[in-house]
Amino acid sequence: MSDPTVLQTSPGTGGTVDALGLVFHVDIFILAVGAVFALATLPQAFARLSRGVEWRHGHILRSTRLDYRRPRRRPPPRSPPIPVPPQELYATSSTGHGGVTSEESHTYVSHTNLIRRPSTGKSAAKLLPPHVRAWSAVLPQLGNLLRYRLDSGFSVGQALVLGLYSAILIYPVFLKSNPFTDPLRTGIVAMSQIPLVYMLGTKNNLLGVFLAIGYEKLNYIHRYAGMVLILLSNVHAIGYIYEWVFQGKLSVYLNEPSNKWALVALVAIDTLYLLSTSFWRRKAYNLFFGSHIICFIIFLPAVYAHQPVVLHYVLAAAAAYGLDHILRLLKTRLFYGRIRPIPDLSMTRIEIPELNAGWRPGQHVRIRVLSSAMGWIGWAEVHPFTIATMAKTPEGLVLMCKNAGGWTRKLYEMAKLAGYGSEDGGMSRSVLMMVEGPYGGPGHSVFASYSAAVLVVGGSGITFALSALQDLVRVDLEGASRVKVIELVWSIQDPSSLTPLLPQFTAILQQSIYTPLHISVHYTRAADTLPSKASLPPGITLTAGRPRIGKVLDAVIQRTMTYGSGVKAAMDITGVIVGVCGPVGLGDEVAQVVSSVDASRRWAVGGIEMHEETFGW
Repeated sequence: MSDPTVLQTSPGTGGTVDALGLVFHVDIFILAVGAVFALATLPQAFARLSRGVEWRHGHILRSTRLDYRRPRRRPPPRSPPIPVPPQELYATSSTGHGGVTSEESHTYVSHTNLIRRPSTGKSAAKLLPPHVRAWSAVLPQLGNLLRYRLDSGFSVGQALVLGLYSAILIYPVFLKSNPFTDPLRTGIVAMSQIPLVYMLGTKNNLLGVFLAIGYEKLNYIHRYAGMVLILLSNVHAIGYIYEWVFQGKLSVYLNEPSNKWALVALVAIDTLYLLSTSFWRRKAYNLFFGSHIICFIIFLPAVYAHQPVVLHYVLAAAAAYGLDHILRLLKTRLFYGRIRPIPDLSMTRIEIPELNAGWRPGQHVRIRVLSSAMGWIGWAEVHPFTIATMAKTPEGLVLMCKNAGGWTRKLYEMAKLAGYGSEDGGMSRSVLMMVEGPYGGPGHSVFASYSAAVLVVGGSGITFALSALQDLVRVDLEGASRVKVIELVWSIQDPSSLTPLLPQFTAILQQSIYTPLHISVHYTRAADTLPSKASLPPGITLTAGRPRIGKVLDAVIQRTMTYGSGVKAAMDITGVIVGVCGPVGLGDEVAQVVSSVDASRRWAVGGIEMHEETFGW
C-alpha cells in the first residue's frame, strides 16, 4: 500500500534512508548469525561424517538386499561365543527363513543368534566411532542455562534466539523512522522476512541442514517469524489506511490495482494466522493445514503485484518452497504395508518389509494411508511417526501409531477388521501407503560414541527407544561401540502395556551380551493384575509410580566410571548421552535432572548431553 516510485527511500527524522538497502543488510546479518550457530556443530559433523557409513544413512529411504542365511545355533551358556560375520546378525527373513515369520521375529521371538565378530588391535580401533563433545558438554554452565525451562517445552535458549531475532528487526523498523508515521518502512521490513518464514515452514530447509536440526525443532522460530511478518504487515496497512482516511481519499487509493492486490495479500496472511492458532490446530487440523497451503500460494503473487520491486524476496521464498517439494518427492516411497492392532498399547503396528534401509535411530517418517477406509479426507492426511526399528532387518520399516485422534483411530479400526487369512498366519491387512522421509533424528550425535546411553521415554515414545536400543546392540556386537552401560526408563499408565513388548525386550536383552542393559518400566495407574516377577526376564523391572530419573542417571554415571572388562575397560570415558521422547513435561523433567548433576561428576564422566524428540503443531 505504497507508491513504488518512493519505495526505495524512506523519510526519517534524521534524513532519508535507503530502506531496501537497509533490510538487505539486515537479512545478511541474520544469515551470519545462523552461520555462527552452524559453526558450533562442525566438530561433531566432521567426526560423524569421517566414517563413510554415516553418509548412507539418514537421508533417503531405500530397499536393499539382505543376506538371508540359516542362523547358527547359539552355543551353550558355558561355551565361549562363536564368531559370526555381521551380515548374519539378522538372518531371519519376512517369509519365514530360520523358521519364524516377520510377526514373530520382530515382536515375539528372540534373535538369539547375534554373536560378536572378534576384533583386536588396530582393526578394533578403526571400528569405534570417533567422539567429539558437543558445545553443551564443553561449556556445561552455559548448556544448563540455555536448557532451563521458562515454560513447558520452552527453554531459555529458545527465548534468547527469539529475543535476538526481535532485536535485529527492531533496528531497521525504528532507525530514523516511526512505524506509526512511516508505514512504508514496516512494509519493507515485513517483506524482507518472507523468505525466512517460508524456508522455516518447509520440511527440508537449508538452515536445518547446516545446523543438523530437524524441521520440528525449528518450528518455534517459523511461528514467531510468521507472527512478526503479520504484525508488521498490519501496521503497514493500518498506517496507510489511516492516512488515506484522514485525507478523505480512501476509496481513490483502494481502487488502484496495486493496493487491491495489497488487500488480497493482507486478507490471505491474516486468514492464515487466525486458522493457525492452537484451537484450530487441535480441533480442525485439516482446515489449518489446507488454509496454510492456499494462503501461502495466494500471498506471494499478491505481494509481487502490489510491489514488483520486492520480486527477489518473492522468488527466494518460492525457491525455498519449490525445493522443499522437489526433495519431498524424492524422499517419498509408495509401498504396501501390513497393519495390525496392538490392543494392550492401543496402537497400530505398520510393517513395510521392502523398505529396509536409509534411516538412523530416532528419525521419523510422514505417512499417508491410501485407503477409502480412512474417510473421504483421511486418505489425503499426512502424519509423522517415529521409526521403531533399526535399518537392515527383515521386518523393514516398522511404525507404531498410537490411537490418539480421528485419523489414528480410523487406522486402528481398519487394522482390527483384518482377517486371519494373511500369508504369515497372523492378523494383518495390506494397505497401500506413501512414506516420506526420513526426518529429524539425533543430528551429528552418534550414540555409540558415548560411554553410556540413557533413554527416558513415555508412552508411545517407546518407538524411539526401540530403534535406538536395537542399533546400539547391533554396533556393539560388531565391535563398533564405546557404550559400557545402557539404561531404558519407560513410563506408562497401564502395566498391561508391557505385555506385548516383553518378547522384544527379552530378545534385545539376550542380544546385549557385551554391554549390560537394564530396562525399568514404571506404571502410574493401578491395575487388577500385574505380570509376575517370575515372568519378567533378568534385566527388566516393573515398578509402581513415576521414575526417579535423577537417581537413575546418578547410578549410570557411577557404573560408567567403574564398569569395564577387556576392551571396554581400556576405552576412554566419553560421556553420557540422555535421549528423551514423550510428553513435553517429561522432556522438561529430564532437562532439569541433567542440569542438576554435580559439576565434578559431570567432568569425571566426560560430560552429559541431551537429545530430545518433540513434535508439535
